Amino acid sequence: MRAAHLFDMFQTALREYEAVSAETTFAEGSTRTAIDVRRFSWIRPLAGDYAFNFANVASLYAGDPTSAAAWSDAITRTRAAARPRAAVAELLAAQQSRRGAPPAAREAAARLATPQTVAIVTGQQAGVFGGPLFTLLKAITALQLARKTARDHQTEVVAVFWVDAEDHDWNEIASCTVLDQAFQPQTITLPAPEGAGERPIAALTLDSRVEHSLAELEAALGPTEFTAPLLTGLRGAYRSGAGAADAFAQWLETLLGPHGLIVFDSSDLAAKPLVADLFTRELREAGRTSALAVAAGQTLSARGHQPQVVPQPDSAALFHVDGARRPIRKQGDQLVAGERAFSVDALSNEATSAPHHFSPNVLLRPIVQDSLFPTIGYVAGPSELAYLGQLRDVYARFGVPMPIMYPRATATLVDSATARFLSRHDVELADLQPQDESALNRLLQAQLPQSVETALREAEQALRERMATLIDAVPAIDPTLAGAAKTTLSKMEHDLRALHGKMIQAAKRRDETLRRQFTRAQGQIFPSGHAQERTLGSVYFLNRYGPALIDRLFAELPLDLGHHWIITV
Repeated sequence: MRAAHLFDMFQTALREYEAVSAETTFAEGSTRTAIDVRRFSWIRPLAGDYAFNFANVASLYAGDPTSAAAWSDAITRTRAAARPRAAVAELLAAQQSRRGAPPAAREAAARLATPQTVAIVTGQQAGVFGGPLFTLLKAITALQLARKTARDHQTEVVAVFWVDAEDHDWNEIASCTVLDQAFQPQTITLPAPEGAGERPIAALTLDSRVEHSLAELEAALGPTEFTAPLLTGLRGAYRSGAGAADAFAQWLETLLGPHGLIVFDSSDLAAKPLVADLFTRELREAGRTSALAVAAGQTLSARGHQPQVVPQPDSAALFHVDGARRPIRKQGDQLVAGERAFSVDALSNEATSAPHHFSPNVLLRPIVQDSLFPTIGYVAGPSELAYLGQLRDVYARFGVPMPIMYPRATATLVDSATARFLSRHDVELADLQPQDESALNRLLQAQLPQSVETALREAEQALRERMATLIDAVPAIDPTLAGAAKTTLSKMEHDLRALHGKMIQAAKRRDETLRRQFTRAQGQIFPSGHAQERTLGSVYFLNRYGPALIDRLFAELPLDLGHHWIITV
């Protein structure tokens, strides 16, 4: 009841501000520019190959994401596989009821009970305050792809977000970075709850210190007309006594549930009996999944791409959960989890009788996911695309249809002032990444009057010509002076370069506006030298642009492989 009440409060606040945001923030409209992903160092080369040379990696995946026939095949084989549809729909309904999910999300989840419904799935760890921007981009890509597939194939398609709530790496999800009013990055880190680092994220409970972190976030963001409703929603989800994973799920559901996104908490104990047979089989054949993934990784490497996962040959693709989450490995004829040793029969029987004691690792998680959901497509990030390419034989081993992998939208959001700066000065996006002044110096140098540049080049050329004649003539007078003449030339060249540098510094002082524009753009696009979508929390953009941002992203993010989009908002 409390979650539903807070959701209603937030939705009311959003509606009050939505008209304002639509009129003021986007009055000039938006533009977008596409850049080939192969031009960026932070995006794995596999993403470029997957988009532009799929034949090179086709044997590792279930189908070409650009092929209508591949999607038809995926729909057919997914519908043919038996799944616990009614049970999954029931546990989803229970999760949504507890969180107070909006009606559109509940209706979408209920449709999963029908035999013809298929799903586009994506997922991510439960990043604090909603995680980085790319988490939002993933979810929106999944919703867009579900809508497109429904139109193209005249079938019922829903979008599911799998919250990876069983991961135990607290440090990876505990921080949120935003830009302050000076466009400087500020990182807010949630204090570690009891058990952080050992227990799964889903088992961690937020305490009263979360309110201090929210106050830090509010101060770092700076006030806009959207700050009040944003903080209302965040405080409704991130509150003392809430689970860390549940807070993330509720916040994501608040943002995208009205668009029909189904949020699934993967730690739900009610789901474990539905996949107990997968756990049992993995334990009885420990090491087999790892071996298949290693073999596929070798094929991936032969295609020119580094495998994402290199598992140990004696490892099972499961964790044993007994308070802490411990990997399981094979040791002789026993299975070992932490300091405890089990017979294969004992641990397999435990997986049958108490499946909540087990959690899949990165290799088995997709199999568990797609045995629960009728997944025809998975929206993957660049790194996920690599390890998913190691799993085709693992899917076949468990008899689960492998979905088509679809790369998520990748984008950089800029304001109109930054867009004008980039366009006016023809600045390449990648030039802004180095955290030095090399690109700024080139830009400032380009602003010098052409007559000055010409005069400097002519002076340098004339100096070399005259000094060359002198250097050739000096030995006839005194051979020992040749070195002194060359040294004199070097000094004179150095003085010319120093003069050039002083002119650039004078241009810097003359054009501080250009410097501010450059620094502002650099701070937005590469905060601390890192890609925006992987660094800045989505809350930064929601605070700046308001709830209309989500509708704008639906309109501006194309389902187009192989491109990074610069979107002006």
